[in-house]
Amino acid sequence: MTRLSVNINKVALLRNSRGGNLPDLVQVARDCESFGAEGITVHPRPDQRHIRYDDVPALKAVVSTEFNIEGNPDRAFLDLVLANPPHQCTLVPDTPGQLTSDAGWDTVANAAFLKDVIETLHSRQIRVSLFVDPVAKMVEGAKAAGADRIELYTGPFAKNFPGDPHAAVQAYTEAARVANTIGIGINAGHDLNRDNLRFFCEHCPQLLEVSIGHALIADALYYGMANTIRMYLRQLR
Repeated sequence: MTRLSVNINKVALLRNSRGGNLPDLVQVARDCESFGAEGITVHPRPDQRHIRYDDVPALKAVVSTEFNIEGNPDRAFLDLVLANPPHQCTLVPDTPGQLTSDAGWDTVANAAFLKDVIETLHSRQIRVSLFVDPVAKMVEGAKAAGADRIELYTGPFAKNFPGDPHAAVQAYTEAARVANTIGIGINAGHDLNRDNLRFFCEHCPQLLEVSIGHALIADALYYGMANTIRMYLRQLR
């Protein structure tokens, strides 16, 4: 069964736009879990424009499902993760100031670097996922570097889904086949929403987890957070 991790970055962005503590990020995380979310994801960036580094200890203290911290593994990020060990750390090749993640790792060119980072995280019993494009050699490179899982970057799928769903998902189905063959777990995320989520899951065998933030938070403005999380869970079931 595919698990739903709710990315609360956009909640933090709303809070930061006015200062103060409204919405209360810790309470939102608690509520998401009580509404059925099976994990909480945060992606602190160097400019801290949404999730701030000081949010992480407070969230770690209250998240009772799976806590997933995403980010580019520079020194500051790794220090944050090692000081607040989550259940999972998803490594993403973001550049400073990047608006949103829009490409996966080249796990071949960065093999030595990724292996060192993964070993460091494993020393703290942190499961490691690598953000990758749906390309067989990148999936294989993630396995060779020691990652426990991949997170398939689903932006291109979401973009092409309205025109030709089967063509849009084909590369992901093949990447999942490769991952299942070599024994690395599969997560997915980016621009998944209520329209495309069920189709993606049906065509990505043994998908363990999806991380969804932007679309889910946008839907919650209309439907409420509790109802929205239930709606997304129904797509996964």
